[in-house]
Amino acid sequence: MSKLNLIGKSEKELNDFFYSIGERSYRSKQVLSWLHKKGAVDISLMTDISMQVREKLSNQFCIDIPVPISVHSSADGTQKFLFPVGNDQFIESVYIPEATRATLCISSQVGCAMDCSFCATGYQGFSRNLDANEIMGQFIAVSSYLNSNNLKPISNVVFMGMGEPLTNLTEVVKVTNLLMSDLLYGISRRRVTISTSGVVPNIYKLARETNASLAISLHAANDKLRNELVPINKFYNIEQLLEACNFYAKETKARYITFEYVMLKEINDSLAAANELATLLKNFPAKVNLIPFNPFSESSYQCSDENQINKFCKVLQSKGIFTSIRKTRGDDIDAACGQLAGKVNDRIKNRLGQQKL
Repeated sequence: MSKLNLIGKSEKELNDFFYSIGERSYRSKQVLSWLHKKGAVDISLMTDISMQVREKLSNQFCIDIPVPISVHSSADGTQKFLFPVGNDQFIESVYIPEATRATLCISSQVGCAMDCSFCATGYQGFSRNLDANEIMGQFIAVSSYLNSNNLKPISNVVFMGMGEPLTNLTEVVKVTNLLMSDLLYGISRRRVTISTSGVVPNIYKLARETNASLAISLHAANDKLRNELVPINKFYNIEQLLEACNFYAKETKARYITFEYVMLKEINDSLAAANELATLLKNFPAKVNLIPFNPFSESSYQCSDENQINKFCKVLQSKGIFTSIRKTRGDDIDAACGQLAGKVNDRIKNRLGQQKL
């Protein structure tokens, strides 16, 4: 029987194991500390745990940290990591350093089933969910690389890589809680962001399991256009989505929900569209993040002109909507928003628009 990887295990899972071998639950905190604070790469190094207990632990578990097979560096300091996940498939993570922070964008699935029309990951199709070990492994592996190369450590984590996090809710929540645990990494809830294209039922579930920041891939202010850009809208429309977001904000006492809006030339970037978006989000705890479209070979979309993006932004700001324009990072290595593709085999053919998730 193959051993289980420890790096994504929750405290509850470890408590259950130690209970099964007649050990006290405080052992779980010891193991988690060794893994996530002291960087243990082998169970034998956990020296404040008795040898007998370490042997029992080693019989069922191992520490298996993924190794990126390539690291591509952008001229702006962004770095893209390619990780193998078996069956000749690969996922990507992106490290984005800035003056006051360093963000890691991590993947939650091999590919994506959401089929958003402007996204390279969606074009790749969907194979499977990543487990918590594979998600947490991205963070640990990149952190180790940064430390070895004397680079700025990760201060922010965004679940905006490959995949739809809320269709892999259980594993994403495990990792989120490890990252935000005061006993481990202690990353603030405002620095851990989970993005979703609008899996409405799971927004309600998420609110009951974590208080991380929430970001919504909105991209249109009316159902007709959003149905084309973000097909999940056919099942959970904008009204239902905003109701869920309002619930999340109240339940988690969030200051705001971030709404991501990709700028597509002559598709959703008119000043009329800006006014429609401002009306939609009026009196809502919203922050809008305008994202210049990052092209990929299979897409026919073009990015809105810089001048038009600025005008769009000013309309929203004039209506009292907190709005910013995301600076494009890593586009020279295909690491910008919407460009992550990895390599996806064994694709499940049913996509959004054909089956409700």
